[in-house]
Amino acid sequence: MKKKIVIKFSGKVFAMDNVKLLKDYARFLVKISKTYQPIIVAGGGKIARHYITHARSSGADESTLDELGIEISRLNAKLLIYALKDKAYPHPPTTLREAKQAVDSGLIVIAGGLHPGQSTNGTAALIAEKVDAEQFLNATDVSGIYDSDPNKNKKAKLFKTIEMKNLKKLLIHEDSVAGGYDLMDIVALKIIERSKIKTRVIKSDIKTLEKAIKGGPAGTEILLGKK
Repeated sequence: MKKKIVIKFSGKVFAMDNVKLLKDYARFLVKISKTYQPIIVAGGGKIARHYITHARSSGADESTLDELGIEISRLNAKLLIYALKDKAYPHPPTTLREAKQAVDSGLIVIAGGLHPGQSTNGTAALIAEKVDAEQFLNATDVSGIYDSDPNKNKKAKLFKTIEMKNLKKLLIHEDSVAGGYDLMDIVALKIIERSKIKTRVIKSDIKTLEKAIKGGPAGTEILLGKK
């Protein structure tokens, strides 16, 4: 049986201005699926934030905005499913139970969000727990976890490893409104911690992903206690 790896893709992978990038990722997933079973969770990205901003300005409540974000993440997932053709489970699972059934098919599984109030990082962690994944790779727009926002602070320090308790302190002020999850949220961390899921936060590019999947040094590893 192939080892299962859950990868959360940022919405950037599904950007409208780079169709080739999505096809490159599809080819990469087919390549690694010969050895591993990839389970992908698609983020909503800029498109989701665009819709959420408009809906919020029209008075939509946060739970409605969450549902909107989930729908868009599932549309992103469908784009990757179309690129993968018959190598992928034919549609994004909409429940955790269906996600498990999809993984049991042996195909590459592409999911979006599942539950309102939960980030796609939280969804990815839950799926990793449910299917007993070997590791969870959170592929983001930055190279890992920093001591401050690297987009705002050019001197931000990248951690090669970080203990869970220190990461929780860093994220304590993270935004918890719809569309506001960029790195890793507390719900995802609790799931990772309780099931001791091997987790890395890495740059979302194919070379880095391949290195991380093969166990090489990449991004930031979240240090957990022993199982």
